[in-house]
Amino acid sequence: MGKNVTKPTDSSDVKPTKYLDHKKFKQSDSQKVPETPRARKSRPRVEAQALAPSPPSILIQVVGKGQFQKVDDSLSLRAGNALELRCRGKSVHWKFPVYLEEEGEGRLRIKHFTQYSQLVVMNSTIADTGEYSCWARQCQDSQCRDVEERMGKTFVFFTDPQELFVPTEDYYEVVQLRTNQPTLLPCQVTNPEAQVTLHREFPPEEVSVDGVDISFDAKKGFTIHRPRASFAGSLFCMASLEGIRQISTKYILIYINYPSSSPKPTIKASATSVSLGENFNVTCTALGEPEITVDFTWEYPGQLVGRPPYVSECSTVVRRAGQVQQEWESVLYVEEARAKDQGIYTCRATNLQGTSTASTRIRILQPSQILVSTENH
Repeated sequence: MGKNVTKPTDSSDVKPTKYLDHKKFKQSDSQKVPETPRARKSRPRVEAQALAPSPPSILIQVVGKGQFQKVDDSLSLRAGNALELRCRGKSVHWKFPVYLEEEGEGRLRIKHFTQYSQLVVMNSTIADTGEYSCWARQCQDSQCRDVEERMGKTFVFFTDPQELFVPTEDYYEVVQLRTNQPTLLPCQVTNPEAQVTLHREFPPEEVSVDGVDISFDAKKGFTIHRPRASFAGSLFCMASLEGIRQISTKYILIYINYPSSSPKPTIKASATSVSLGENFNVTCTALGEPEITVDFTWEYPGQLVGRPPYVSECSTVVRRAGQVQQEWESVLYVEEARAKDQGIYTCRATNLQGTSTASTRIRILQPSQILVSTENH
């Protein structure tokens, strides 16, 4: 991905984001833009019935005494103002920002009534910015279930002209860049109108955001869709609005070559039937991506009697179907087989994505069984 190099950003010239310290403001009036009238058109009856009406939202905002309005995908309020939402239903559950639940200090109030539930946030702060949702449940006897068509949600921005980022607890945050997994840098803004850019600290430069490799969402932050090693380092977000510029928490990105899936081990014994006193071994093999470590553990009958294991492991680079892969191998050796070595041998292969197993059964032949087998031949 290309990068647009800018002049080094001096942190002394840019106001840092506030850390859990807030101010209060009055709510600004909202304005509605009238829709442009359109000429009437006669439409075939089939078109009029083509789309079923969407179910009405069960979530509304209280904007004044006896005044309500439907909530959109998002809404903005000045920090310091109260937020009041109502959710229609007899059994309603709410979800809101975790910070508000932990640090609300009585500012969050939820009351349930016969036909609806009420959520009120008093003395709001910019840290209360986030998604607010509710859903109704239907209960019959002791069984309850969520009703999918009876859900409502909105994202609320609590704005402050002096604080453009939602405060965080830490000055910096460590983020893992995992192969084939999108990575989020959660520099969340308090105002959707803020212009936000992504910057690298060393060397100082602006990181290009093309909407493909990296995209921005005011409700979430920057998403790195295709993580790679070149993104590793110290990054931060910068927000600008009406002459105010601020930087976010700094993110220390560490690249991890993450596997796309858990390993698929195969297992094979040197012999499935072994004479008493003979040596044998069981080999477990797993193919994986280059430089992705696979760890092995074993379960075998001898563990129950304290038989010490002798295991050797190695890995080699192989080419299969035109692709370069890493082959990992673990071999369990059993010397002087005993009757208690008979049973199931299980190999567990583990990488960062998970664990898979493979098993085989070993039979230990007693002298009488060996004699019978020889006579039959």
